[in-house]
Amino acid sequence: MVAPFVLVTLAGVGHPSAGREQVIAVTGGGSLQQAIDRARPGDTIQLSPGVTYTGNFVLPNKSGNQFITIRTAPADAQPRDGVRVEPTHAAALAKIQSPNGQPAMRTAPGTHHWRLQLLEFLPTSSSGGDIIALGDGGSAQKDAAQVPNQLIVDRCYIHGHPERGQKRGIALNSATTTISNSYISDIKVKGQDSQAIAGWNGPGPYVIENNYLEGAGENFMLGGADPAIQGLVTEDVTFRRNHLAKPLAWRDQGWQIKNLFELKNARRVLVEGNLMEYSWQHAQGGYAILLTPRNQDGGAPWSVVENITIRRNVIRHAGGGMQIIGADTTHPSGSSRAIHVVDNLFYGIDSKRWGGTGAFLLIGEGPSDIIVEHNTVRQDGNIVMAYGGSKQDLMEIRGFQFRNNLVSHNQYGVHGTDRAPGGDTLQAFFPQVVFQNNGIAGGDSKGYPGGNEFIDEEEFERQFMNPAGGDFRLRPNSRFRGAASDRKDLGADLAAIALAMGLRPGARIP
Repeated sequence: MVAPFVLVTLAGVGHPSAGREQVIAVTGGGSLQQAIDRARPGDTIQLSPGVTYTGNFVLPNKSGNQFITIRTAPADAQPRDGVRVEPTHAAALAKIQSPNGQPAMRTAPGTHHWRLQLLEFLPTSSSGGDIIALGDGGSAQKDAAQVPNQLIVDRCYIHGHPERGQKRGIALNSATTTISNSYISDIKVKGQDSQAIAGWNGPGPYVIENNYLEGAGENFMLGGADPAIQGLVTEDVTFRRNHLAKPLAWRDQGWQIKNLFELKNARRVLVEGNLMEYSWQHAQGGYAILLTPRNQDGGAPWSVVENITIRRNVIRHAGGGMQIIGADTTHPSGSSRAIHVVDNLFYGIDSKRWGGTGAFLLIGEGPSDIIVEHNTVRQDGNIVMAYGGSKQDLMEIRGFQFRNNLVSHNQYGVHGTDRAPGGDTLQAFFPQVVFQNNGIAGGDSKGYPGGNEFIDEEEFERQFMNPAGGDFRLRPNSRFRGAASDRKDLGADLAAIALAMGLRPGARIP
């Protein structure tokens, strides 16, 4: 049975009898921090729509296992549960703002069971630092007992200044945390990295679902600084149904641009049903996705990127598809391994428009057990670019499987440093490679393993419904239907992608 709610104003806070949950209404003149300090597990702190609450608010550690919720008082114009908030909802939300460069909202050590819901977070006054800090990224958080956990950010509009930008939306250094249905935008800085969400000193698990994430440096990143907790690898992350983008207007404004999604220290990550778009050459080469273990500052040699699944996503309009690096080349690190890239649609990977190489996959420095299958890829650069080691002693990439994909060959197809394209590269860099059952536009089968179909580029285009319009569904009579080694169609399952993105069955991917 749910305990009854008691509505009190801040001036009248005096807790009712045990077992009762109260709604604490904080009016425009009330103290939000006082309400936070006095709230008990199960309470809801309600703020007034349109009112700005200014401060560096701290979520303290309290006993109990019920969530304390901080939210805007209900209004008809607010998005319902499960619906992503948009900037158009701002008038119906209470606003929280930092008066300085410190976070507007942060957690105390060890705190737990806090929910932030239906709130707008404004940029910090300096546009530096984090708007929200979940956990601590530095030496104040050195062991598991200090890590905040059981945190939820839901339907929050978090944004930087349209002209000055913001360093980071959410610093994610907590344990069990969900960020859902939120909108993070205008996260951009000149001369340094910026991220909509970034974490480096939190163990996970995380659920990042149905958010719009806009960041100039990396829209989402795990790693990038050495964790203060010894041996920490962020684990068990579900990253689903998010939209990652960089506004095209940023190309001419000098913000530091890198990529859309990057993992530097992570294990067991599922990336599914996301739309990732617009990444161009600037501070990096324009690749949309980077998987690259980094012992960033030299104090975390255990850093790895492993057991990663990237499936049923749409990645488009970028200077390159993916970059997988096996190990840090500056400091000792662990490796990249056990990465599965399946059922994704990559298109508009275009070096002429976005800079970069235009390659689908840049891979090097010895990652292992990489499986790339059932992807539909339209790119103007090579299929695979391999590197690592020296001409006399190449760094091998073991356990590489590339099968049942639809991809363009272009000038060099599969090409490694100091090797000839095709079979020479495959034999040198990829011992015991599986490279089969791929449909390849252009190129020559000579030098490649048997079992792949190389066809004329115009004929390749005719297999799709309307590739020029972004419709890569196969025609009913396509030669790629049922042609995969598992008797499925070659390339990505676009119907499965649409369902993973939350679209209705049979819907075309927008």
